[in-house]
Amino acid sequence: MSLVVQKFGGSSVADAPSVIRVAGRIAQYAKAGHQVVVVVSAMGDTTDELIDLAEQVTPNPPPRELDMLLTAGERISMAVLSMALNAAGIDARAYTGSQAGLITDTAHGSARIMEVTPGRIRTALDEGSVAIVAGFQGVSASTKDITTLGRGGSDTTAVALAAALDADVCEIYSDVDGVFTADPRIVPSARRVPAISCEEMLDMAANGAKILMVRSVEYARRYGVPLHVRSSYSGRLGTIVSDDPERVIPIDPEVTLRIADVARRDAADPTKELPVHDTSDPGLEAPIISGVAHDRSEGKITVVEVPDIPGKAALLFDVVASSGANIDMIVQNSSTVDDTVAISLTLPESDAPAAMAAVEAAREQIGYAEVRYTDQVGKVSLIGAGMKSHPGVSATLFRALGEAGINIDMISTSEIRISVVTDQDRLDDAVRVIHSSFGLDAEQTEAVVYGGTGR
Repeated sequence: MSLVVQKFGGSSVADAPSVIRVAGRIAQYAKAGHQVVVVVSAMGDTTDELIDLAEQVTPNPPPRELDMLLTAGERISMAVLSMALNAAGIDARAYTGSQAGLITDTAHGSARIMEVTPGRIRTALDEGSVAIVAGFQGVSASTKDITTLGRGGSDTTAVALAAALDADVCEIYSDVDGVFTADPRIVPSARRVPAISCEEMLDMAANGAKILMVRSVEYARRYGVPLHVRSSYSGRLGTIVSDDPERVIPIDPEVTLRIADVARRDAADPTKELPVHDTSDPGLEAPIISGVAHDRSEGKITVVEVPDIPGKAALLFDVVASSGANIDMIVQNSSTVDDTVAISLTLPESDAPAAMAAVEAAREQIGYAEVRYTDQVGKVSLIGAGMKSHPGVSATLFRALGEAGINIDMISTSEIRISVVTDQDRLDDAVRVIHSSFGLDAEQTEAVVYGGTGR
């Protein structure tokens, strides 16, 4: 039998009937003899409601106390789910992040996991219990204060526990049937991707695909943890994220499957609820394009008439870095007649105020004429490991955008990705146009958003 870590998002445990339904799914694994660890997010919109509550009390809640407040959401979920399992005849025990051994640094609101010591979880499993762990939280190694891991922290909790316990698979349950070639809320004709590499999934996540958070995919790749992304509302296969095609993992309580066979079996019968074990050679090359991701949460800073002399660009980026901003894309135009250049960069909107203040404070040092900022931009990215060996991908993308009358503001590329920045009000159009131009549209609707608004 296998050791399986399962993570359920907030929409999957949004209310009592949902919790009971999820408990039934977990019970199937336990009754089949698997060892099961479950990580849960806060129920529904609890975290956002707790943030609103804090802001009603004070506009600037102390980070330590805010973490204490926010972790209450996951503690409720873990306790209620444990009760539901016990009521169904499955012995279950609930643990906070600190009780589960999630040791972090001291950064409240965005803590990093330093160590995982899951002794109590291992003991519970050895004694035949299902361990229910509150996601999104840990305890500081030095201060012993409760910390939170930031947005998507429950995914990271699940993968970290899977790595520490040497689990056979980490299942990430949400409200869609896996990873799709585009956001189903924008592109209803998006196809589900049966299997995807960690590298491609990292680029998808980093460029706006919210089905998995970047930190969890990084953790999975580093420690070789296969991820199985699927819906808690259906029994469909979902998506396997792994770099090891020969790895055999549990797909359902009674079925195991070699990762290399997932795409072939799924293509043969994509509507079948439970997979059929079949190890025949798929005999197919990997697809050129894995998907189209988008991000509407970025802003653009343009610094005009920067002196075109060595060291000025370095100074500008030192100033931006000192503000704590994370730069995404950079474009510098050619030197003008007066030996100046314009430098544009994109960054998260939340980082923009501090970055703008830092750049404006350094105006005399840098010697620029003007700095501009807009948040009316969006980024769309085409991602696929196959594109590095197929010419003409860029031409197809730019032709499709041009024919649709969508202007390109900035361009960034890697071996497996092409990203462009465009006007935010044309972003959804750009996603749909690119998706169609690469033949990614499904003949019949595959994408179902069961929970309505995401995890």
